[in-house]
Amino acid sequence: MATSKLLASTLRKTLTTSSSFRRFSTAAAEAVAPASEPEDSMTIKGVKISSRPLYLDMQATSPVDPRVLDAMLPYYLARYGNPHSRTHLYGWESDQAVETARSQIADLIGASPKEIVFTSGATESNNISVKGVMKFYKEKKRHVVTTQTEHKCVLDSCRHLQQEGFEVTYLPVGNDGIWNVSLMSLSGHKIYGPKGVGALYMRRRPRIRVEPQMNGGGQERGIRSGTVPTPLVVGMGAACELAKKEMEYDDKRIRALQERMLNGVRAKLDGVVVNGSVERRYAGNLNLSFAYVEGESLLMGLKDVAVSSGSACTSASLEPSYVLRALGVDEDMAHTSIRFGIGRFTTEEEIDRAIELTVQQVEKLREMSPLYEMVKEGIDIKQIQWAQH
Repeated sequence: MATSKLLASTLRKTLTTSSSFRRFSTAAAEAVAPASEPEDSMTIKGVKISSRPLYLDMQATSPVDPRVLDAMLPYYLARYGNPHSRTHLYGWESDQAVETARSQIADLIGASPKEIVFTSGATESNNISVKGVMKFYKEKKRHVVTTQTEHKCVLDSCRHLQQEGFEVTYLPVGNDGIWNVSLMSLSGHKIYGPKGVGALYMRRRPRIRVEPQMNGGGQERGIRSGTVPTPLVVGMGAACELAKKEMEYDDKRIRALQERMLNGVRAKLDGVVVNGSVERRYAGNLNLSFAYVEGESLLMGLKDVAVSSGSACTSASLEPSYVLRALGVDEDMAHTSIRFGIGRFTTEEEIDRAIELTVQQVEKLREMSPLYEMVKEGIDIKQIQWAQH
């Protein structure tokens, strides 16, 4: 509600900066103003929901920071020129905004602005990285080496190359999954920026070359053709600038919330395992497995908490996370995993409520689990030889 009011207020101010848009200010502001209060309950996909659930799925997507939206709005409503138009002010100011955003992103990761290429998102960046590099060097190099824990779009790109005759090796990783990079894909909507925009870091020294995967006007040095969306790029640049300025504060705060969540759950439940390294991880990603509980049942029971069991790109699959399996997690425990995504706007009250609801649901499911009853009675279920059917 507060965010909607802020958006409406910001939009009114922005619209009045351009006389040609002034007459639309009231209608446009009303369009983004909060609607009437929701009904007491609603049913979505067969699930009755009494109110909006707590959002703890930040690795799927994050909300746009209001300050990012504030930076974007002028480029939707007043400074709407094509950044590739070289003959007038509208194009010049949009081009300047794009280059400022390019510098903001480069500054965040310690790169040169010349090493940043704008894309529609991390999936496109990954496709350019994998397919583009291999197709550029195909006469000299036809062997791809990747890891078993990569995002699905990377693995699918590698399988595509295999079908074209390239050799692909999938390396196992340690239980912390740490690697260095030469190319880097970035996604705006994972860092409190807008959806639909991403960036690709391409090392210049020694230079990485790629074959373009999209034909067109040759924008972005010919690597990614298509009009650069100035408002989205400005938003991503602003998000990166905020990330650098507030990284230390955000990390400290999110780490405290993660510890609060983990300690709160472990204080009331046994058989809770953290997947991956406890120390060397992004604090906002708390992936937990709950022994003797089926993860899908737990997800369905936690209808008042928006969480997931893994990547939104593979959420339709009932198979355990291939990343957890590659990290050495037993299949049974991988089936019980839940990913709690904590972010910049998560509160202590939300964490405490999530702990309460998670504990209640795990206890409820364990009461129905014959395996858990056997464990409580001291039976080592790993020593049982189960009948094969």
